[in-house]
Amino acid sequence: MRPPTIFPAKSFKTPFKVSRIRAVLHFVAAAWTISALLLLLAFRAPARFRDWAVAASDNRWVQCLIFLPLFVFTLRVVTLPVHAYRHYVSESYGLSIQSWSGWLWDQTKESLILVGMLYLPVMLLFFLLLRFPRRWWLWFWAGSVPLIVFTVFISPVILDPLMNDFAPLQQSNPALTARLQQIVARGGLSIVPDRMFLMKASAKTTQLNAYVTGIGASKRVVVWDTSIAKATPDEISFIFGHEMGHYVLNHIWLGVAFASAESLLLLWLGFHAVNWGVRRFGRAWGVPSTHDWAALGVLALAVSIFSFFVEPVDNAFSRWCEHQADIYGQEAIHGIAADPRAAARDAFQVLGETSLVDPNPNRFVEFWTGSHPAIASRAAFVQAYDPWQPGQRPKYFRK
Repeated sequence: MRPPTIFPAKSFKTPFKVSRIRAVLHFVAAAWTISALLLLLAFRAPARFRDWAVAASDNRWVQCLIFLPLFVFTLRVVTLPVHAYRHYVSESYGLSIQSWSGWLWDQTKESLILVGMLYLPVMLLFFLLLRFPRRWWLWFWAGSVPLIVFTVFISPVILDPLMNDFAPLQQSNPALTARLQQIVARGGLSIVPDRMFLMKASAKTTQLNAYVTGIGASKRVVVWDTSIAKATPDEISFIFGHEMGHYVLNHIWLGVAFASAESLLLLWLGFHAVNWGVRRFGRAWGVPSTHDWAALGVLALAVSIFSFFVEPVDNAFSRWCEHQADIYGQEAIHGIAADPRAAARDAFQVLGETSLVDPNPNRFVEFWTGSHPAIASRAAFVQAYDPWQPGQRPKYFRK
């Protein structure tokens, strides 16, 4: 039996409609990207970019500096209509308040950041393709693992501030800072008030969030200003406790390990797919060998296809992590929030209402695209979860 809807009946149709559009867009975006890569290869766009890069310089570092931005920006432009429609939907239903000019500037910044982050990995990839034509996928995988960890480390310090504005939380809301410090202390983390920030999300969105990000010296707490405006301190406490649970329960490192194992599989599949694709279509696409710059388009196509089909596995792992974090978050605020069960339930209510989420999505949509369990089932669980009754014990806070 499915859990009951947690939204009022009068507000159900809009979340249902928006969630249906999101689901359709998810599959359309995947098909669009794969089709775009096929068309770019069919029209020999990567081959032209390679020709321009090779004609400009004999230095491979310079060639990559020319080829990679041309390839990335062309793909981003070709797939822009899907992203633009997604923004249109968010704007139409009040989920986004960002202007079109601001949105386009963000798209440009994301493209520039992507090029900057891909440059060294792509250089490494083609070095290995030349040096180890049959084992490049294994060596590249070994080099990509520390790159994943490094990206997690620098994201809150370098990448996030490029996309949003942050300010010390202590300055604007010392009471909330003190509340979050209590939760941090209960979790055994060491995050001083100077590492707690307010993100000015209201410049772009009406949705809510609070989270812990970074690792080691870059670890920090982030609370969106929309959360403070629309949620109670108890609700924010649960949202934050949930996100903190991902850290305390080592979901970050589990995620890195999971992503690393999956990338090994994708690279192995990509190795075979690129070899087959170049043999079968290389002449038509203008890709003479696997170590040619234009072969990056073939690899991108293969990874896009395989990544789509492993999405259900990714999301099943993610839903498991999210459920554990729900338990942790509710237990973390016990004794801090007046009623942990009510705080958790109401947090899901406000999150669902502000994000226009269908509380009971289609089973197939949840299986394929759902990174979180259905919000109605989450609300029903936290409402029923009461391990402080006689004869029971909390799962994570047993003392």
